[in-house]
Amino acid sequence: MAPRTRVRSSSARIAFLLALTPALALVAGCGTEGGSGGGGGASAGGGAPSRTTVVVTTTWEGAFAKAAGARNVKVIVPQSVHHAPDYDPKPSDLAAVAGADFVLYAPFEPYAAKIKEAAGSKAELVEVNLDNDADKVKAEVTRLGALFGTQDAAAKWTAEFDAEYWRVTKDVQAAWPGGKSPSVVSQVFTAWSAKLAGASTVGTYGPEAVTPAQLAELSAKKPALVLDNAHMSTGTVLPDSGAHQVQIVNYPGNDLELLPVYRNAGAALKAAMGKVGGSAG
Repeated sequence: MAPRTRVRSSSARIAFLLALTPALALVAGCGTEGGSGGGGGASAGGGAPSRTTVVVTTTWEGAFAKAAGARNVKVIVPQSVHHAPDYDPKPSDLAAVAGADFVLYAPFEPYAAKIKEAAGSKAELVEVNLDNDADKVKAEVTRLGALFGTQDAAAKWTAEFDAEYWRVTKDVQAAWPGGKSPSVVSQVFTAWSAKLAGASTVGTYGPEAVTPAQLAELSAKKPALVLDNAHMSTGTVLPDSGAHQVQIVNYPGNDLELLPVYRNAGAALKAAMGKVGGSAG
């Protein structure tokens, strides 16, 4: 598991950012287009105007932006930070935001608005619904394409996504143990992978830790699989239940490609189903 960054108090973090504001004009002036925003930037194809700069808090928002057609995408939080809300912004992050046209963030990343405020940016702050559910992904990519003026690129990606998603889905479902849809317990942010697998969800948990009462209730459902969130894992969720636990990764890599997230989840699900054998149902 990647190391987590120590969380500062909100007031201390914002004070730190605001103290750096006067130096931003100098720092931003030294930046180069398409460079990293502190976490390793990535360029994306898709037909967005070259003058449009999209700064994103994580690779997850970055993948949505790239799918929507953004070409100049800068990521703030390094992929090595396993839990994005724990990240402490750096001066280079402020420089990236200062030159942005759009800043994409998720509601569970409370520092995004403060970063923009500290940097004095004129960027449009856009909240993104980070959920890998296929329908929600397509809706967000379409919405972002309209914002960026890259509707054609977004539509092309959506068509490619549909084809690949259903290919992965059919591949996973062909591996159902005993030819039956497996019963699963899913973490709330990995429900999309249960849908991908065509699994029968018998319970959910999180994002808080599982309580003893929940443990007893979920174990009684006798799930074949537990779909855990690799970014918020607390270890074995249902010990002694006999369920096989699968680590589901939500965040794309530094290439900001979203489709590998589904391929990797499909491969992990198929491997777990092979261990279940004919006992699931």
